[in-house]
Amino acid sequence: VVLQWAEFLIHTHTLSLSLSSLAPSEGDEVAALPADTTSPRGNKASTPRKSSTPGERRRRTIYIAGRPPWYDSHGQIAEAFVIGLAGGSASGKTTVARRIIESLGVPWVSLLSMDSFYKALTPEQNKKAAENEYNFDRPDAFDMDLLVETLQKLKEGKHVEIPIYDFSTHAHAKYKHTMYGANVVVFEGIMAFCHAPLLKLMDLKIFVDTDSDIRLARRLRRDIAERGRDLEGVLKQYNKFVKPAFHQFIQPTMQYADIVVPRGGQNRVAVQLIVEHVKDQLKQRGFNNRPKLLAGQRETEALPDSVHILPNKPQVKAMHTVIRNKETKRDDFVFFTNRLACLAMEYAHSFLPFQDVAVITPQGDEYSGKRFNGKLCGVSIMRAGEVLEPALLSVCKEATIGKILIQTNETTDEPALHFLRLPSDISQRHVILMDATIATGAAAIMAIRILLDHDVPQENIIFVTMLAARLGIQTLAYSFPHVRIITTAVDPKVSRDYHILPGVGNYGDRYFGTEPD
Repeated sequence: VVLQWAEFLIHTHTLSLSLSSLAPSEGDEVAALPADTTSPRGNKASTPRKSSTPGERRRRTIYIAGRPPWYDSHGQIAEAFVIGLAGGSASGKTTVARRIIESLGVPWVSLLSMDSFYKALTPEQNKKAAENEYNFDRPDAFDMDLLVETLQKLKEGKHVEIPIYDFSTHAHAKYKHTMYGANVVVFEGIMAFCHAPLLKLMDLKIFVDTDSDIRLARRLRRDIAERGRDLEGVLKQYNKFVKPAFHQFIQPTMQYADIVVPRGGQNRVAVQLIVEHVKDQLKQRGFNNRPKLLAGQRETEALPDSVHILPNKPQVKAMHTVIRNKETKRDDFVFFTNRLACLAMEYAHSFLPFQDVAVITPQGDEYSGKRFNGKLCGVSIMRAGEVLEPALLSVCKEATIGKILIQTNETTDEPALHFLRLPSDISQRHVILMDATIATGAAAIMAIRILLDHDVPQENIIFVTMLAARLGIQTLAYSFPHVRIITTAVDPKVSRDYHILPGVGNYGDRYFGTEPD
């Protein structure tokens, strides 16, 4: 109910809604735009609080600018453009990174800091660190294997769990935060160029070269003000570890850089040249998918075998007559939608795996039957997909429900991911993905892509919809041939403004009673 109310507020343009009331169940994954992910084109509706307590860590925020497509028109992954930033401690790497992000103006940029991947210290090492006798400025101070794995997943557009390193305790926090790959991934760290597998993942390598006196002054200010260290300890650590490490490990990696930026973030000319180069590269990876989908309409082409249409019996035809009629009252629309949805959901369940089982009847005889073999999860594409939830729960009361909020960006006409909540074990479940309609298939492709990024096999996904356009269902089926698609009817066309013809109108508005006067 709270999620439906949230959707209603969003529909009426009240976008400054905090999801603090949507506390997830234990083990659920909740993700919006993470705090260290930047979307310059949209402002935050509210700011997530930084906290280490479980209650406050569950606060999430809806952002106005969602995640745009990170794949091509066939749902296949297009790799992110990875920018690597290296340089000495306090050289201004983060400042350069943020200047690049601000100037790029692309819908989605992820910023990954190498500092998150420091190894947790043992009690003995922690004691040395307290005495400024532990060397943090060497490659083996970082978990390089985890770092490579994380950056590789981000480049592939997959979600990752980023550790949170506490510099006061030199340990990892209990909680991690979720980050997604993006159009651009900016990765910065002092040892960013010191590990060959990391270098191979970077499309552009930038070395930030700043005078050593300036770096020392910045480090003193940062470590004393932000990390609670004393002046003598900072200078001792700098002279014993930081300065030698720069000459031994960091400065020699300048040879791998494509661009060297003197004076760090103050060098606006260099930053602008970098931005222009990245923009040129991104143009070659454009993701304007919806017009491509619309141009691919094939009215006469046969539907793939993975598409299953509810048999068009007289009662099904009669129910469609009611819900398609613009004069139908909302009560009747909801009643016949629920009735038709139950038929569709029962039909979908026939494609789930069942095992043979024998039971004893009250008469004492054995009956050989079937039982569903596995765990089931329903995932609705908010808001219209929620019209199918009552039908799912009436057929399988044990099903867990997940949510994905995808809305169309009014500027680009592309779908954008704003929010998701999925069970942590979704990769081990069979998933029934639900949306009321499929027009071009753009939102459906995004939703399936999200499930695949969470390691759900195609074979475990069944997409259930009330009504589909031939264009959208063909696009979806050819993009993901092992995903079964269940619909109660297929309409022949999609209009230029992406409406199904003859169609049923705005399903969510008609079902939830939010049609404009």
